[in-house]
Amino acid sequence: MLIRPLATMLVVAATLLAEGPAIGSCPVLPADNIWNTPIDTLPVAANSAAYINTIGSSKGLHADFGSGTWDGAPIGIPFVTVPGTTPKYPATFTYQSESDPGPYAIPLNTPIEGGPSSSGDRHVIAVDSDNCILYELYSAYPQNGSWQAGSGAIFNLKSDALRPDTWTSTDAAGLPIFPGLVRYDEAASGAIRHAIRFTVPQTKKAHVWPARHDASSLTGAAYPPMGQRFRLKASFDISGFPSEVQVILTALKKYGLILADNGSSWYLSGAPDSRWNNDNLHLLGNVPGSAFEAVDVSSLMVDPNSGQAKQYSACDLNHDGSVNVLDVQLAVNRILGLTACLTADLNGDGTCNVIDLQRVVNVVLGQPCRVGP
Repeated sequence: MLIRPLATMLVVAATLLAEGPAIGSCPVLPADNIWNTPIDTLPVAANSAAYINTIGSSKGLHADFGSGTWDGAPIGIPFVTVPGTTPKYPATFTYQSESDPGPYAIPLNTPIEGGPSSSGDRHVIAVDSDNCILYELYSAYPQNGSWQAGSGAIFNLKSDALRPDTWTSTDAAGLPIFPGLVRYDEAASGAIRHAIRFTVPQTKKAHVWPARHDASSLTGAAYPPMGQRFRLKASFDISGFPSEVQVILTALKKYGLILADNGSSWYLSGAPDSRWNNDNLHLLGNVPGSAFEAVDVSSLMVDPNSGQAKQYSACDLNHDGSVNVLDVQLAVNRILGLTACLTADLNGDGTCNVIDLQRVVNVVLGQPCRVGP
């Protein structure tokens, strides 16, 4: 039986690479970025059970975003989109050596996380939707013609480049915030195509790809490092949740969570929006930490200094770099219900069946991997 070489199975064609998230005409990082890469078939991390117990196996998810206000401020991390002609303002930083000098195309009246009187993180975010540049500030205070902040970071949304290793950004993991926010427009569209940013109370003095920074003195193996990926278990039943919550939970199964900062257990980051139904979002609390597992994403790393992730053929069900008898057996197992269907539903009809099996067999015999109806 023919085993296809790895080089022929790495897919760059748009027909096989899932469409990545966007803001206006800009990508929110390339489609092959680790933020935008499914992790539903990757192996469980060795310390998964310990991590879950440390974060809180009985504690439920919490949407740290919604509609309306809390203590007079919008609920979540706000952002604005600006044109390329927006004036850029200088900024000074507490952590100057690890901040991008700017200037920053963030209007001085941009909404501040927690409101103008907040004593919290005070994140400020602007997306230049003409040039696809992301500007972020932490502990931001507008001055007369400038910004004063704890730290600042500028990201090219068309690039997989990471910050220098050990550098912070505007969160503890040294990652951008905006790509991990839950946005209402995405939920309303029926699909969130990226990992979601979240916080936990205690982290390890360590970080794993793609994170660049950590913020802890704890060294125990039970504490998760910054950048650790988690996912909602495929077996968790989401059918009883409202539709927009199902979209979030589906993303948590396919793309998962990225640990980005210290905070409360299982708090999901998102943008405030008047269209959110807070009662529905509150139902996320019925999803316990025990429904999650930590994931080992190291096999996707192309370069430790890049966020680019390996993209495998959709027919390579076990992501070992070739489509062979092991994938055929995995397809059969999923048809029989021995394992969850997940990405083996190649024709998108909602079930794993003989059509999907035949497509895997065809690839083993030397034909292209067919995805879609």
